[in-house]
Amino acid sequence: MKNQPQKKLLHKPHFEKDSLYFVPLGGSEQFGVNMNVYISGGKFLVVDCGMGFADERFPGIDLVLPDPEFLEQNREKIAGLVITHAHEDHIGAVAYLWKRLQCPIYTTRFTGAVLRVKLNDHGVHKVPVNVVKPNEQIDLGPFGLTFIPVSHSVPDTCSLLIETPEGNVLHSGDWNLDPKPVVGQKINEEDFKKAGQKNIIAYVGDSTNAEVPGRAGSESEVEKGLETEFRKCKGRVAVTIFSSNVGRIISIVRAAQKCGRRVAVVGRSLHKMIDAAMECGYLRDVPHFLDEDEVEDVPPSELVMIVTGSQGEFRSALARLARGEHQSFALKRGDTVIFSARSIPGNERAVNDVKNNLSGAGVYIITPSDTDSIIHVSGHPCRDEIAEMYQWVRPQTVIPVHGERVQLEAHAAFARQCQIPNVIVPSNGTIIKLAPGRPVVVDHITTGLLAVDQKRIISIDHGSISDRRKLQFTGAVHLSLVLDAKGMLKGEPKLDTVGLIDQELSGERKLEDSLYNEIMDILEDMADEDLTNNHFVEEELRIGIRRFFVHTLGFKPKTTVHVLRI
Repeated sequence: MKNQPQKKLLHKPHFEKDSLYFVPLGGSEQFGVNMNVYISGGKFLVVDCGMGFADERFPGIDLVLPDPEFLEQNREKIAGLVITHAHEDHIGAVAYLWKRLQCPIYTTRFTGAVLRVKLNDHGVHKVPVNVVKPNEQIDLGPFGLTFIPVSHSVPDTCSLLIETPEGNVLHSGDWNLDPKPVVGQKINEEDFKKAGQKNIIAYVGDSTNAEVPGRAGSESEVEKGLETEFRKCKGRVAVTIFSSNVGRIISIVRAAQKCGRRVAVVGRSLHKMIDAAMECGYLRDVPHFLDEDEVEDVPPSELVMIVTGSQGEFRSALARLARGEHQSFALKRGDTVIFSARSIPGNERAVNDVKNNLSGAGVYIITPSDTDSIIHVSGHPCRDEIAEMYQWVRPQTVIPVHGERVQLEAHAAFARQCQIPNVIVPSNGTIIKLAPGRPVVVDHITTGLLAVDQKRIISIDHGSISDRRKLQFTGAVHLSLVLDAKGMLKGEPKLDTVGLIDQELSGERKLEDSLYNEIMDILEDMADEDLTNNHFVEEELRIGIRRFFVHTLGFKPKTTVHVLRI
């Protein structure tokens, strides 16, 4: 990846060699970009390396990554990078950032299959991806790791029992207590009770549903709900999901079969996820999927399509279908789109844009809140499940992660209700000393986000992004003029405006004429010696143009002036 962000000075905290520390670099205060670090004996264990979605504050940016600068400056100390599962918010940044970390990777079989595809797509080769079996123990001295299998919406998800000389930690990753998962295995409580017997000094846990009472439910119920909805639909049905939700893919297929419908897959990321699932034996009983170019050959009442784009991503299959821009086929009046996913906070506007386009085309929309049928369950634990986990693990301290501030604080409050002795709510960059002694915040490092800007990676506060943001609201003016050595104007000035003046409107053409006259007046008012100074001329014109627009339109556009001297 070209144009890596320039390095900046970074506060370097002191880590005692006989102490255990926890530092979240991403995923605490926001959904996505999960990256966490454990430090013991001078060594670093990195857990997850995910991406997130950018919002409207960052024009032209779709994806954001955790800034790995702290790790990069300690690269020789990294014992390994562990990926808990194959969701993008935990795995998606690896292919972008691995060259800056240069460390071995440890993960489960399905996650490894997905990761290898991502690395290959980005031209990142010869990466040591080590596959670990469920409940296998590995030694990454001074860290001893046990990969405890958990139920989630993607196969081979694991929690981590992290054992160190200073104490033991349970890092939950994403999980729930699905009593009958469609793919993978349900949680074995004995695994966690066994871990709890090892004196867990801290539980670092998923906070996504910490505000939600009860239980998340079972993926097996979604199959029944989708079947109910499919039977009501007359035309084509498109179901949009997270591409990594293999269990949901199976639920859709089974529901479609019961309704006499065949299933097509639309979206590149879905095809790759299905290939990885088949490689690992998770879709052996699933019939052949139709390709996009076969959709038109199937009667609408006999078709279900699984499509990417549940979060409104502009380039996703669903977004292109909603805009009528898909190259193979179109959704038509009377078709139905089922959102079998919830919107990640911050994506609501993008999702609504897709829904509005679909509604405008006469397409029916069904979301989880529109029906009594269960068409989506969360892969994350609700309060009753979290309480049960506490009972198994019996942690001395709870550190909520994986959520926005509201979810972290809700998790913390609930942990206190459950009589957990110590609770610490971190921010990204918080350095928590876990042992020896009572866990305490001891320092903080500056963290940030990187932006995937087409073919380069830049800091989220890069000047180009702030300039784009300004252009969104204030437009731009560029003036070029040629002066001779004495400051006399040679030819007509070249004036360009962006986002300010509509040339089709006569009144606004007069505005441009007034601006031109203002420029001439500024030049005429300058002293002869000032006219020979390029910088002075450019700055006076820039200030004058901005002042003109403040008086006429009420805001200051981005303004540049270039003087050529002949």
